[in-house]
Amino acid sequence: MKIKTKLRLGFGFLFLVVLFFGSMSLYYMNKISVSSKVILKDNYKSIRFTGEMRTILDDFQLPLPEPVIRKFRAFLAEEQKNVTEKGEGQAVLALTNAFKRLSDPLTDMREKEQALQQARQQLRLIDQFNMGAIVRKNDAAQRGVEQAASYLIFTASMCFLILFSFIVNFPGFVANPLRELSEAIKEISRKNYKQHLDFKGTDEFAELADAFNAMALQLNHWENSNLAKLQSEKLRIEAIIEQMHDAIIGLNEKKEILFLNKEAGQLLQLNQQETVGMDAAALMEKNDLLRGILQIENTDKPMKIYADNKESYFQLERRVIMVQNLDDQSGQVLTQTGKAAGEVYILKNITRYKELDEAKTNFIATVSHELKTPISSLKMSLKLLEDDRVGQMNTEQGELVQHMKDDCGRLLKITSELLNLAQVETGKLQLNFVRTDPRKIAIYAMDSVRFQAEQKSIELELISRNHLPEVNVDTEKTAWVLVNFLSNALRYSTENSKVVIQVIESGHEIEFSVRDFGKGIEEQYLERLFDRYFQVPTDGQNKSGSGLGLAISRDFIAAENGRIWVESALGEGSRFCFALPLAD
Repeated sequence: MKIKTKLRLGFGFLFLVVLFFGSMSLYYMNKISVSSKVILKDNYKSIRFTGEMRTILDDFQLPLPEPVIRKFRAFLAEEQKNVTEKGEGQAVLALTNAFKRLSDPLTDMREKEQALQQARQQLRLIDQFNMGAIVRKNDAAQRGVEQAASYLIFTASMCFLILFSFIVNFPGFVANPLRELSEAIKEISRKNYKQHLDFKGTDEFAELADAFNAMALQLNHWENSNLAKLQSEKLRIEAIIEQMHDAIIGLNEKKEILFLNKEAGQLLQLNQQETVGMDAAALMEKNDLLRGILQIENTDKPMKIYADNKESYFQLERRVIMVQNLDDQSGQVLTQTGKAAGEVYILKNITRYKELDEAKTNFIATVSHELKTPISSLKMSLKLLEDDRVGQMNTEQGELVQHMKDDCGRLLKITSELLNLAQVETGKLQLNFVRTDPRKIAIYAMDSVRFQAEQKSIELELISRNHLPEVNVDTEKTAWVLVNFLSNALRYSTENSKVVIQVIESGHEIEFSVRDFGKGIEEQYLERLFDRYFQVPTDGQNKSGSGLGLAISRDFIAAENGRIWVESALGEGSRFCFALPLAD
């Protein structure tokens, strides 16, 4: 029988039990209600009628007035209709005869008094009949209530026993197989693939047990067939790690040395065979280099280590080993998709690249320095050519000299940027921090580019309030960044436009920004604007620089513990910003 059918039968049985108990309760409650209504309906009315008639006889003297006689006759008629008890009919008939004599005007007073006594006697007799009936019916109703209560208590007890037995036994029908299945799954999670289930019957649990046993059998075959393959792959991976030229150190989740290749052993001066399996914390106490590798937080900065009989540079990479979580945690299997099984530290020898980079930087610094002097001399010579005392030039010669001056200016700017870049890359950047009014820095930068702005009829607008908090910065480097922003804004702005310089206090910082209203920068180029040598593609109308200005600006602001960013959208212009912390 299927589980669904068993559940339907079980709950159907419960429904029938509840329906039977409810029917019994309604039946006996209705029976008690009917008994009570009979008592109130018949006998109580008779007692009320006799009471009204007795009141009339007590309140009025003989002979009775005509209105009183009519009232008495009405109550007597009601009583004649409500005769229910044995003997009550004869009493009512005698009362009727007595009332006829009592109400007959021809009857003498003595006979009326006898009729009055007889009427009173019959009224008492009618009351006795009805009171006795009330007592008798009340006793019968009480016995019926007691009998109904006994039946209901017996029925309730039987229903309780049946339901209690059902509640105790029926859930086990579903819960016990599920508990066995859960325990079997836990054993499978512990790689006990010999676990089997034995559910008798033809229901879904039996089918589930057959499927589970088939799965466990397949897993057992898979485990046995893949064990040799896993061992082979392990040896292969160990051989690959051993042959790598990078130093590799592996830790397990317990911070124990999992593997250590030859390069790492030579670099750390550790024996591979003795080190594997040891606690990394204990090794760090004896090996400062290992402690520095395992405890380093910033892996972007190269490490300087003495190796190969010279100071060498290594780039550290730290990677967490993630594996599928198959542990049983708090009775729940597979509580998460993965867990950390250890860490791998890779030291890449970048000494050769570092040496090439230093050679490149020194070459750029040397060439820039050597070019700066002749370019300055050329610029001075061109300035002398423009002097009328040297001689007059025609229009074409003047234009050629002006072009040469512009080219010399660009070359001089590029050499200056290359020299600044060389200082940053070699770590020789020197900053002279002083407390400065941020507004003065902005005014100085505006004065530096004012002539260039006037040539293109561009208005320079400064938005700033007086008495801003001071900043502790290198004034020259900060002004250089602001001048670079302004030069770029003027270059990409149209004539008769405006460039807005804003200096405001924002939180614990002073924010500088330069906004132009040019064509803006595409979103795809915004993330690369501060990269070295990157230049936004132009339409040829604006001569681009070296691509170093924004990169050097980023380095200058970072050295002053500031932030730098750009906001731009096509058709809306660009806004270059940097923020510097307030002076303490």
